[in-house]
Amino acid sequence: MSNRWWIYQKERFPLFAHGTLILVFCLSVMFFSSLQQEPLEMPSLLRIGGAMFSTVILFFQLRVADEFKDFDIDRQYRPHRPVPRGLVSLRELATLAYLGAAVQFAIALYVDVGLVPVLVGVWLYLGLMTKEFFVPDWLRRTPIVYLFSHMLIMPMITFYVSAFDWLCDCRAVPQGLSWLLVLSFCCGLVLELGRKIRIPEHERRGVETYSGLWGTDIAVSFWVIAVVAAVTAYILAVHFIADAGVHVPLAVIVLFLAFFTAICFPQNDEDDFRQLAEKLIEPSSGLVALLLYGGLGPLQALLGQS
Repeated sequence: MSNRWWIYQKERFPLFAHGTLILVFCLSVMFFSSLQQEPLEMPSLLRIGGAMFSTVILFFQLRVADEFKDFDIDRQYRPHRPVPRGLVSLRELATLAYLGAAVQFAIALYVDVGLVPVLVGVWLYLGLMTKEFFVPDWLRRTPIVYLFSHMLIMPMITFYVSAFDWLCDCRAVPQGLSWLLVLSFCCGLVLELGRKIRIPEHERRGVETYSGLWGTDIAVSFWVIAVVAAVTAYILAVHFIADAGVHVPLAVIVLFLAFFTAICFPQNDEDDFRQLAEKLIEPSSGLVALLLYGGLGPLQALLGQS
């Protein structure tokens, strides 16, 4: 890998941070299905590896889609980013995304041909997202619709990853999968909101944030609501693989983390706390997702099937 691609991944797609969360996400989704089986049979390393590699590529393709959508804005307001400053080109990124699609197709075909139509469905929705559903101006004027429409890709990816377990074994869709899909949607909201919340003095012209659109207090409130919704979906989903009461402490820890982060955004001018909160909210969002996904699948696998 040339140095410029290493720089690009550090700035726009950090493989270690993304890879860790994606690994836990894939294990969570696949174990959720496996843990419902009698006798218990964990998915093979081939399927886990195939699901994870395909998912990493999917999230890279989402990043490439963002590079295309935001190119004009980046060129005007964020010329320091890799594409506008000429580190890599949109054409090169598109080529990598298409090569990734070929790899995804080969993985799906090799693991189980039944995965192919599910993958194509994810690609089609990703294509619509890239074109902003052919109504870009309207979506920009309605940020809630924009946010929700783009987060729907998360349940679709979750369904695709889960299919690496139950579909490949010709089993029925696992019970409670709908709550797992809701969890992935809510965790997607937590991550997306968390990375676009700033204190007023750090807002920049041309850089769209949810705190800039709605105000910091409202944006943080929406973030907390998303965390509460994710925790609720987690408890309802875990009920299908374990005694939900065992997982209450983890849910409490996640809620405490969210409320602690939120109260660091005071109404007064305590700048130290406000700046601490701004630094905390994005990593806290990642930790929320990591804990919930980790508790739902890998942790329960270690505890043993109830």
